[in-house]
Amino acid sequence: MGSKGRAIIGMDVNELLELLRKAYSDEWLAYYQYWLGAKVVKGPMKDAVGAELLQHATEELMHADMVAMRIIQLGGTPVTKPQDWYTFTNCGYDAPDDPFVKTLLEQNIKGEQCAIGVYNRLLDLTREKDPVTYNMVLTILQQEVEHEEDLQALLEDFELMMGAIRG
Repeated sequence: MGSKGRAIIGMDVNELLELLRKAYSDEWLAYYQYWLGAKVVKGPMKDAVGAELLQHATEELMHADMVAMRIIQLGGTPVTKPQDWYTFTNCGYDAPDDPFVKTLLEQNIKGEQCAIGVYNRLLDLTREKDPVTYNMVLTILQQEVEHEEDLQALLEDFELMMGAIRG
């Protein structure tokens, strides 16, 4: 990393790198959870849900790329071993073992809500201290909020459809 780029950061760079490695691990696990969920999803609305999960997977992979690049810019190294993602993760991983639409939507909503919390904390930490990381985190946070909204809308549609079928 350039010395001036590191000098403008008004916080402990090693602490920031640790938080970014955790976010990086979250993004890879979210990518895989979405990607696999899109492949195995079953039940009513499976095509719509699968398409949404696949789109979210693509965006989570883009987030991982952004975070990795920022880690490298700060002179750090992203988590290099996938098994270590479990050690670093904030949000964990919910395997899509039950491929039913409602279950997958609920799992992924939970993951997005965790990610929103993680990025909101990072936003607060970097607000006055690291404008480059702050702007990256703001971009990711906006997309995570959109993901939660998308998934909750699909879950609502599913519930309405099931209510209509039962009614």
